[in-house]
Amino acid sequence: MVGIVVAVLGGLFLLISRFPFLGNLPGDIQVKREGLNFHIPCATSILLSIILTIIINIVIRFFIRR
Repeated sequence: MVGIVVAVLGGLFLLISRFPFLGNLPGDIQVKREGLNFHIPCATSILLSIILTIIINIVIRFFIRR
């Protein structure tokens, strides 16, 4: 079961990297200076947290009903 979850998460990370707007949302902090690139994806993290919470709740409710 853990292997399946890790495989699915790996696949999701590969798919997420193909969406150009993730990581560049308003609210993401980017500092670009000479010799320094710093990126904090605040808004992207919040969005992914909300989406994953909804998905996990749906899955849990599906398995509890059985």
